[in-house]
Amino acid sequence: MAENAGTSGTTSNNGNNVGFKEQDQLLPIANVGRIMKQILPPNAKISKEAKETMQECASEFISFVTGEASEKCKKERRKTVNGDDICWALATLGLDDYAVPLKRYLLRYRELEGEHKPAANHDKVAIVDNCNVEDGDNMGPFI
Repeated sequence: MAENAGTSGTTSNNGNNVGFKEQDQLLPIANVGRIMKQILPPNAKISKEAKETMQECASEFISFVTGEASEKCKKERRKTVNGDDICWALATLGLDDYAVPLKRYLLRYRELEGEHKPAANHDKVAIVDNCNVEDGDNMGPFI
C-alpha cells in the first residue's frame, strides 16, 4: 500500500513528472479514518491496512473525476475547475448516483453563500442543467 510513499518525482497518468511524493497526493489518513469511524459502531476497530486501502481508493477516485473535469476545462480554454465541472465529470463517467446529490448540494451551498454576499452578487445565475436535478431526488446526507 504505502511502500512507495517516500518516492519523489512521481509520474502522473499522462506521463508528466509532477515532482510530488505519492503521500502528498493522498488524502490525510487521519481524515479518512475519521470518516470511516462515523459509519461504524462505536466499538468497531479499523486496521491500518484498511485505512490505507480506503485512503488510496478515495484519493484515486478524486483524481479520476478531477482529471475528467480538468480535460473539459482545457478544451474550453479555462484554467479553473468549478463545481459544475465536477458534476459534469461524474455524469460523464456514468456516476449519476453521485452527480445528482452533489449538484443539489452545490446549488444549496450557492444559495446559502448568496445570502452572505452583497446584493450585487444575486444577479448571477447558476447553471443547473448539467446533472438533471429534479425535485424528489434522493439527497441522502446532503439535505
